[in-house]
Amino acid sequence: MSYKHTKIWNVDNWDGKEPLPPELEEAGLCISRGEAVAFPTETVYGLGADARRDTAVEQIFAAKGRPGDNPLIVHIGDRSQWHPLVSSIPDMAEKLADAFWPGPLTLIVPKSDAVSEKVTAGLDSLAVRMPEHPVARALINEAGVPVAAPSANRSGRPSPTKAEHVTYDLDGQIAGIVQGGDAGYGLESTVVDCTGEKAVILRPGGITREQLTDVLGAEHIVQADAAAEEDTPKAPGMKYRHYAPSSPLVLIEGGMQKAALAARREGKTVGIMAVDEHRRELEASADVFIPLGSKDKPAGIAAKLYDNLRAADQSGVDVIFCETFPKEGIGEAVMNRLEKAASAS
Repeated sequence: MSYKHTKIWNVDNWDGKEPLPPELEEAGLCISRGEAVAFPTETVYGLGADARRDTAVEQIFAAKGRPGDNPLIVHIGDRSQWHPLVSSIPDMAEKLADAFWPGPLTLIVPKSDAVSEKVTAGLDSLAVRMPEHPVARALINEAGVPVAAPSANRSGRPSPTKAEHVTYDLDGQIAGIVQGGDAGYGLESTVVDCTGEKAVILRPGGITREQLTDVLGAEHIVQADAAAEEDTPKAPGMKYRHYAPSSPLVLIEGGMQKAALAARREGKTVGIMAVDEHRRELEASADVFIPLGSKDKPAGIAAKLYDNLRAADQSGVDVIFCETFPKEGIGEAVMNRLEKAASAS
């Protein structure tokens, strides 16, 4: 479906208290009648539609250019809303929901027949989360339906952390965009599969492995085998080209200056993405320097990562070099996204 113009509803100044802004009432009505609407969450902007209706969910896939075998996450506005969506709730999922909902954690549990098969890509499990962002929860509750919502970008592009990113990718392809300021975490939710004997981390995100371990214990958590999950992914971002700018992204662990200067000798224009502390050392080696933030503030690096990937992409350089980070805490999620973006180059 195409639109002459995608409507913008600005609720940036809403404090999350009653009364509900008329803009959110109108956006909720659009979702309830089967249209696709982008909205802010604490992770990234999502593209939401009624998870129960095939025709609504199809609009998400069409707008994003998303492969149909890539499952979607269903968002709920209240904890009670996931009971009709699932056939059972494993004990480990209850514990994780108690600890981290609302928040950037997606739980995979056995599904019921309440949602479209297009949401689950034919799997017998369902990915569910309750976002922390008050605009997201208010919109879902106003729509009165479970909302399937992947990131609101063209598939393969860096996920959107600002409303203008959504406009750039999807203007004219969706009914509207709820503009609610910048996303907080800046990376998609952590995805944990709770359908087996142990909790399996399928995608790192805003809730770290260390936080999950504090709740369940190290003996009850494992990391997914990426190769085993690739053919039949249970979660978004596991199979297809994802998070990538148009220009090749190359991760560099040491030797950034040497790599950049070698590329420039070949006649290439070079972008460098590095922490603020390395700017003085590296800026002269680049045609474009993108500061990632302080190395002492990894949460800030995560929050701006996609915005910086888009900035590097839009600079038009031939190649983008980016430094690497320790895979601990939120750094694990940052490196997961960077490695996927680099592998797509």
